[in-house]
Amino acid sequence: MYKALYRKWRPQDFDTVCGQNHITDVLKYQIANGKFSHAYLFCGSRGTGKTSCAKIMAKAVNCEHPKNGNPCNECAACRNIDEGLATDVIEMDAASNNGVGDVRDIRDEVVFSPAELRYRVYIIDEVHMLSASAFNALLKTLEEPPSHVIFILATTELQKLPNTIISRCQRYDFRRISTETLMGRLKTIAQAENISLTDDGAFLIARMAAGGMRDAISLFELCAGGGGIIDEALASSILGAGNRGAIFSVVKSISLGDYEKIFDAVNDIMMHSGDLSVFWQELIDVYRDMMVCKTCRDARAYLDVTENEYESLKALAKAFSMETLVYHTRLLEGALPSLQKATLAKRSTAELTLIRLCEPRLSADTTALLSRLSKLEEEVSRLRLGIPDETPIAIQAEASASESAIKEAPKNAMETDARSKNVSTDEFKALAYWPRLLEALMERKPSLLGFFQKSKGYYNKEKGFLIKVASEFAASLIAGPDISLTVKTLLSEFEGRNVLSEPFTVLSDAKVKNEAIHIIDELEELIGQND
Repeated sequence: MYKALYRKWRPQDFDTVCGQNHITDVLKYQIANGKFSHAYLFCGSRGTGKTSCAKIMAKAVNCEHPKNGNPCNECAACRNIDEGLATDVIEMDAASNNGVGDVRDIRDEVVFSPAELRYRVYIIDEVHMLSASAFNALLKTLEEPPSHVIFILATTELQKLPNTIISRCQRYDFRRISTETLMGRLKTIAQAENISLTDDGAFLIARMAAGGMRDAISLFELCAGGGGIIDEALASSILGAGNRGAIFSVVKSISLGDYEKIFDAVNDIMMHSGDLSVFWQELIDVYRDMMVCKTCRDARAYLDVTENEYESLKALAKAFSMETLVYHTRLLEGALPSLQKATLAKRSTAELTLIRLCEPRLSADTTALLSRLSKLEEEVSRLRLGIPDETPIAIQAEASASESAIKEAPKNAMETDARSKNVSTDEFKALAYWPRLLEALMERKPSLLGFFQKSKGYYNKEKGFLIKVASEFAASLIAGPDISLTVKTLLSEFEGRNVLSEPFTVLSDAKVKNEAIHIIDELEELIGQND
């Protein structure tokens, strides 16, 4: 009889459990030294190894020839447990046996010695489904069971368990399994089963599994049903997952307001019997990833994407402000329940929502107003900074300065050179990236932008950097140690080298006077005339 792959490849010892070393190492040590507890609580999301570890532990404590805390899987006890013949290992599904009567049966049984094995092990799966009265009936037995009884409780919803139950158990939190670990396991299974699996196909399946090994293997088995090579295209077609490139294209169309491409994307999904709700969830994930790119310096560490996808995400994120991303995400999440229902209006809901993403004026929602306001602020910033219209205001610096170089720079290198009105810009070369540097400054310290109005940056190999600003007041502030260090750090990023030790001069433009000074001069002149 055919056995499903997730059952066939269920781990048989602690060493083959993937991604849970923080738990399996402890359990192995306890069993090897005979210091295991009478009650365990395994909690975590589905498919992360809770039930597998419970079964392995049941074998390990009863194994006739254990190996460093692992079961041998060869003795009669291990074989009987694997085949489900051991009457002393009781697996109970609390979802269907959740009454106080079921717990009373357990309470009556535990007083008897095991029939065949050394320990009687009760594995209660989805224990959070027990009724309140059943939990109360279990309390005393769970706290002080006979020495030959071990309880292993498993749950996906820890918050539903009474604290009185949790406090009587050793609790272990099973983590979601990383995409890389899932990919490695899938490749191992594919090789053993003679199934062709490409790297991009394994990556898509692993990402769709969302950290669950059972889900990953089940999705892999589904894709392998046709007998062909499992690549990204095949996996995407069978699982209903949208190709990331196509989703990126939709996001780009939203930023440009390209309605035809948006309608084409929805039409393509419908014509190829795709699942709009799956596409929608992946679209929300892309917006989440763009938020990470805009808010985190080391965004790569928090994204489950390939290197090419990461570069595409960074480019897409530059086209949106944080306010717009929040507004779009709220619209997408609001439409998701409608797309998950079996209604005939799925297509219309998707298209209308995407149109609203392109045009925030169609909504009076607060987040829509914030999105529109952020665009106006960007336009004002362009005018103030003299940035060309075609340059995205939210662009980020592409290089990172070496933090160690900054820390090791000599103290006098941090000090700005004295300002001199005799310096001529004719000897310097204008910095082509200056508008982009101001944009990066806007991202990091928006409060400083007012001092850089109508500013320009220059460089001379011998004389270093020259910053020319509109007013003497702004020049004096920028020349200070704090602001000058920020500017020098940005210059280092755009130059791709440490420039903290190079000369740095700040000048005020003699041709541009502060408007307030004009007003003061006129007032003083009027006062003098009246006198």
